Amino acid sequence: MHSRRSFLLRTGAVAATLGIPFDLLAQMAPSATPAKPLPPPKLPDSTLYDRDPEAYWTEIRKLFLIPADEVYLNNGTVGSCPKPVIDAVMQGYAQTEKLEQTNPEDYPIWGYGEWNEFRDPLAQFIGARREEVAIVRNATEANNFMINGLDMKPVEEIITSDQEHPSGNSPLDLKAKRYGIVIKRFEIPKPANDPNEILNRINDMITPQTRAIFVSHVTTTTGVILPVKEISALARSKGIISMIDGAQAVGMFKVNVADIGCDIYGSSPHKWL
Repeated sequence: MHSRRSFLLRTGAVAATLGIPFDLLAQMAPSATPAKPLPPPKLPDSTLYDRDPEAYWTEIRKLFLIPADEVYLNNGTVGSCPKPVIDAVMQGYAQTEKLEQTNPEDYPIWGYGEWNEFRDPLAQFIGARREEVAIVRNATEANNFMINGLDMKPVEEIITSDQEHPSGNSPLDLKAKRYGIVIKRFEIPKPANDPNEILNRINDMITPQTRAIFVSHVTTTTGVILPVKEISALARSKGIISMIDGAQAVGMFKVNVADIGCDIYGSSPHKWL
């Protein structure tokens, strides 16, 4: 049997071998004291935000682990979490790993819960109903669910653009390879100044074999905002399914999926939101 000392030495060796700095492990652990709360944005009386917006955002910046001398701009790939969120995640893991639930139905089989405490505010935020919201891991998984959820026959078509993210292109190309469906890509003008030109390019590609249109709300290539409401209406008028990759949209500007009128909309709140 190992002594406590030998166990700790072995654990330290593993951490060193993996290149995990102990100060990072310490940062990841739940804080002994609660993290500083988010400063209130606006109240009836004068607040920090009203008095000094720069000071307000300085306080917000202190909640992040990003070094103070760095400016992080790549929120479109991985958004850094503030310390209260990190603490909540780590505390959730710590609580779950105790396995102290008295009711076996409460056993933490992650991913199978309804999570209505999250679905309800999320649904309200994007203009949807609770039963219309499915929580998945990211937009890549959402895109795969959308595309692979279609039961299609060989020669049936999906129309998409030439500026889709790999998380959209890859499942499209794989579906074509597996099932012999046809992927038709229209070119988005550079610059894209006229929404009607995009609609006309899509409309010109539609045939009796077209089953779906899959496009980004905001493309990752050039950042152009596609007319997804009009594209969804066009699809509906032709009896075609509309699927929108909104990974780069939610959090950047107001998104109301009911107003857009698409059949399926996927996103990644960890990006801009």
